[in-house]
This record gives sequence, structure tokens and C-alpha cells, in this order.
Amino acid sequence: MNIRITYVTITYNAAPVLQRTLDSVLSQDYPDIVHLIIDGASTDGTLEMVNDYIERSNAAQNGHRIQLTSEPDQGIYDAMNKGLRSLDGDYVCFLNAGDFLPAPDTVSRIIEKLSAGVRPQHQIPAVLYGDTDIVDADGKFLHHRRLSPPEHLTWKSFRQGMLVCHQAFYARTDFAIATPYDQQYRYSADVDWCIRVMKAAAKENIPLLNLHMVVVNYTEEGQTTHHHRESLWERYHVMERHYGRIQTFLLHGWFVLRSILK
Repeated sequence: MNIRITYVTITYNAAPVLQRTLDSVLSQDYPDIVHLIIDGASTDGTLEMVNDYIERSNAAQNGHRIQLTSEPDQGIYDAMNKGLRSLDGDYVCFLNAGDFLPAPDTVSRIIEKLSAGVRPQHQIPAVLYGDTDIVDADGKFLHHRRLSPPEHLTWKSFRQGMLVCHQAFYARTDFAIATPYDQQYRYSADVDWCIRVMKAAAKENIPLLNLHMVVVNYTEEGQTTHHHRESLWERYHVMERHYGRIQTFLLHGWFVLRSILK
């Protein structure tokens, strides 16, 4: 199956953690990969690191194509929308600086599972999704992500929380391009984006595919960690928007009660 995967990595002064992200994509044995790096005009050596990555990828003749854009932006979701406007290929995944693909054959295995899961004459799934492992600042394994993907994911599944990590969510590019990130949100536009992509897929009755594999190692740090309270409040409003005020209130009441009873 001739499928092109595009990774979008948003960077701004990310030199301390970016190398493992770049190396993980460089090491992929699958050739049809595009890597878009959307940089916010870094001043810390990030650009030198990316240019070296481009040279190493060219020397490896691995078939990968890398595109760097570096200019000021209005925040991470503005940068992600720039990535959407530059998309190429069949699926897109947003791989943040510091996060990385678990093994050199990760993409090859994703394509194998996709090929096995698509019947002839059927459209390829709107979303591919998988599991996530949590790593520390040094990239060392800590634990599996607490929330795990359901066997059959739908847009309604996120009523129980963000069951699929943003970096483990591969959206078909036609759906992704038609669904820009809502920049009214500062911390939770990724949750809203995933829900809206799945809603669009449901309207067209196009399935989502569980890959049944760990597809990303996620670094347990980031903007939402540093702004945890604001992130939770904003996520609550995202849930209200999609699932209604009463249902969201009742579900969060149950979440609190469940945590007390544990």
C-alpha cells in the first residue's frame, strides 16, 4: 500500500529535547515520510540542529523529505495550522519536540496494520490511532499512559477523557486540512481538533482504525503541565461544546467521586 505519512513538529528554542525527535524520524526504515518542522524563529541552536538533520537525511538517501519553516508565530496552535496548510500525503501526525517514535520500524508496522485492516474497494480509515508510553526528560520509559484507546474509538469516546494522545492520532490529510485548530483555545485545541476530525469522519461513515501498538513515546512535560489548572478549565469548556453542559457536568462529578472512592 503506497501511503505517505507526514509528521509535523512544532519547535521554539527546543534544542535540549529536539534531537531524539529528529533521530527517531531519521531512523525510520519506511521511505515515504515527509517531516514538516514549523519553527517560531528559535535563537538557541534549534535551526542548526534541524539543518544538520536535513543533511544527514539527504546523505542517508532514505526517501524522506524534510521542510523547515522558521518565522514568528502566534503560539503553538497557530504553528500547527501552518503545518496543516503545508500538508502532503495521506496521513498527518503532530510529533512534538521531545516526543519520539519508539523504534525504527514504527511507521512500517503502522502501514502493515493499515494494509491488513483495509478491504479492497474501501476507503482508507479517517484516523489511525494507537497506544502511548510516557518517558521522562531524558527519554527513559516511565509507564504506559493511564488512559488507553478503546477498541472502537468514536468522537463520543472523549467524553471519558482524551483516550488517545494527540501524538498517537494519525488523521487522514483531507479531514485534517478541513479542520484547522481553533485558536480561541490556548491549551486544549488539540482535544477539540481530534473530536472535530472524528465527528467529520462519522458524518461520512468512514471508520477509524485501532493499530494495537505503541506508536509514540510522550515526554511528561509541556505547556499543559506548566498551566495545569488553566488547561483543565479550558478542556472542560471543550467538552461542554461537544457533549453539552449537563452531560459534561454530570460526567465530571462522577470523575471526582470516583477519585474519592479509590
